[in-house]
Amino acid sequence: MKKSLLFVVAIILMWACESNVTKQDWVEKDLLQYGIPMKIMAPDSAEVNSSDLGGLIQDVTIKKGEDYYVQIYASDAETTDIARVKSAQLSEVKSNRYFSKIIQEETEGFIYETAIDTSAINYGFRYVKVQGDKEYIFQTGLVGNFTLEQVEKMYEAVKQ
Repeated sequence: MKKSLLFVVAIILMWACESNVTKQDWVEKDLLQYGIPMKIMAPDSAEVNSSDLGGLIQDVTIKKGEDYYVQIYASDAETTDIARVKSAQLSEVKSNRYFSKIIQEETEGFIYETAIDTSAINYGFRYVKVQGDKEYIFQTGLVGNFTLEQVEKMYEAVKQ
């Protein structure tokens, strides 16, 4: 009985310490000055870049080292139906020849796995927001390999 209680307490402490590290290291980043009227959690010294892709799509990237790379595409919304937008994103991801499986799926987004082979496994996410007449697609940066843990943290960071 004492051992199982000690085990439960140890697990709770590890979970609490892990959650604190993320909350202490990451701060709320206001993206309004980059044309995105939202806030997300990001490392304090993350670099933010914004570019306009032909006047139709705005691309904002937030990057810090190899562990954090979030890309946001903002464009005029064709629909306010988030399920439909997410479904289109899901179809796009599944059409990748290296798509392996969906790890987690929610109403507004999902985490997925790609695998070239058993030694080259990568994770990514997509998260959709529709605000006013704009559609925002949040995803992992286009360059880099991410662990499931890194992707889960980025996914939670954009859901604020």
